[in-house]
Amino acid sequence: MDSALSPPSTSSFSSPLNNNNSSNNYSKNYYYKNNNNNNSNNSINYYYNSYKSRFSVPSSAGIFNLRKFRTINFDYSCRDGCGCGLRRSRRRSGCSKIEGSTRDVMATSASSPEISKPKIVTGPAGYVLEDVPHLTDYIADLPTYPNPLQDNPAYSVVKQYFVHVDDSVPQKIVVHKDGSRGVHFRRAGPRQKVYFDSDEVHACIVTCGGLCPGLNTVIREIVCGLYHMYGVKKVLGIDGGYKGFYAKNTVQLNPKVVNDIHKRGGTILGTSRGGHDTSKIVDSIQDRGINQVYIIGGDGTQRGAAVIFEEIRRRGLKVSVAGIPKTIDNDIPVIDKSFGFDTAVEEAQRAIHAAHVEAESNENGIGLVKLMGRYCGFIAMYATLASRDVDCCLIPESPFYLEGPGGLFEYIERTLKENGHMVIVIAEGAGQELVSESMQSMTLKDASGNKLLQDVGLWISQKIKDYFSKQRKIPINLKYIDPTYMIRAIPSNASDNVYCTLLAQSAVHGAMAGYTGFTSGLVNGRQTYIPFNRIIEKQNKVVITDRMWARLLSSTNQPSFLMAKDVTQYKGDEEQPNQLLENGNCSDESFVSNDITH
Repeated sequence: MDSALSPPSTSSFSSPLNNNNSSNNYSKNYYYKNNNNNNSNNSINYYYNSYKSRFSVPSSAGIFNLRKFRTINFDYSCRDGCGCGLRRSRRRSGCSKIEGSTRDVMATSASSPEISKPKIVTGPAGYVLEDVPHLTDYIADLPTYPNPLQDNPAYSVVKQYFVHVDDSVPQKIVVHKDGSRGVHFRRAGPRQKVYFDSDEVHACIVTCGGLCPGLNTVIREIVCGLYHMYGVKKVLGIDGGYKGFYAKNTVQLNPKVVNDIHKRGGTILGTSRGGHDTSKIVDSIQDRGINQVYIIGGDGTQRGAAVIFEEIRRRGLKVSVAGIPKTIDNDIPVIDKSFGFDTAVEEAQRAIHAAHVEAESNENGIGLVKLMGRYCGFIAMYATLASRDVDCCLIPESPFYLEGPGGLFEYIERTLKENGHMVIVIAEGAGQELVSESMQSMTLKDASGNKLLQDVGLWISQKIKDYFSKQRKIPINLKYIDPTYMIRAIPSNASDNVYCTLLAQSAVHGAMAGYTGFTSGLVNGRQTYIPFNRIIEKQNKVVITDRMWARLLSSTNQPSFLMAKDVTQYKGDEEQPNQLLENGNCSDESFVSNDITH
């Protein structure tokens, strides 16, 4: 910021728009500072600078309290055509300009006026809160109600009923003593005031994408949480994924209907891929009088939920949109893990054990197990570490080659000579570049936009057989096991059941408190509300230069299949941006990624 415009003592950070390719489409950038004086406690000074955008807040405020700071929230342009760059409230006439309200600071985008920008709150010592949207961001004068939990007998033993307004959870817990506090997310949990009267709530639940252990548990706990904690009686189940909003019937849900569904795999609501028609979906939500939408699905589903939220916001509807992240592959970023992952790893042990028994019982026996992991190898890696019977683990993030010194075939032959048997675990997305003979399969996609993969398990099984029978003339006995759909279809285990309960109840608390456009997720062991843009910005992947992958290599004694120059390259490519930089500021990359993986 220019020195003439910058307050004398501030904590500042660069806007994520500075590194956003679309930021050049903005006609103006706004700066603000909060003036705490007796005459105007809520005044905002706007500054214009055509070169760069920085946000500043006083750093001399003493103990940090979120209520003392104002939220930067980029939103839609004014519909009055006055050129002010601000959007008027639906309940006010004319442009909102300032009118004593400091809730929103907004900018306009010529190319994408419907996409709201992240809400960022800063504080002393490099504190950054990546906040989630709230209904009051775009609807004025919403009434509040006392939280029914204060009269709930179940909560009478709780020392502190409600989460403090300033509570937040750090994204990174490993810090330097002189470093900044870094990025935080709003802590999940019940609030003292809610923005929905229990009798007016009409909620709906939808499940999308592939199956995953725990789906029914999440459905059950959303229904029971709404019913028993907040007294909500009207809950709809949307049948068949996103297209169920406009193409299928709904299911009335209550605690009696969902009582035992957590004991079954799959989803009682049905699911599907694709079918996302934003206009039809929001029309259905509006026509049915739904005001809370709970969307359970993976990164593609959450990306769709973000679009639904933006359309609801554009229409000015009082509808909370809450996401619950679902991916058996554990490839959603920011959160510690996704529900169903622990169950998948546990069930994968059965397949690995069977492969080990088969391999050990035959001369030169090889047990090959293919596990889930389209773009990431977390299930394969954790199942391998938990099993200790695996001799080689192959994942999408770690390239390998078959023939030649240090190749897979050489390692298999050496292991068979030493042990007489071998177990190989391979993720479904591993080695796809080696299976590229059928180029057509590399271009086809499913309804969710995911690339259709070759069956690498069958392919590598045949390659191993051909190598040892035709080239080495060594008899082998190979058994191939693919437990993929068996793992997806089972009920969640005890650990995942508890996790699903926390995710579901946190989503309910957030929606009732008026938050919207968020995903409920676990960050460093604490339930949080994460804005959609952070969930969909990229995919979580195994870092093969990390200690966890090194632990696996030391467990299996397999080669890394990487040359020294490749290791150097991967260290450069996969090095995670340090949230706490030398200058004490946070990396812009920790806010917004310009490259969204589809």
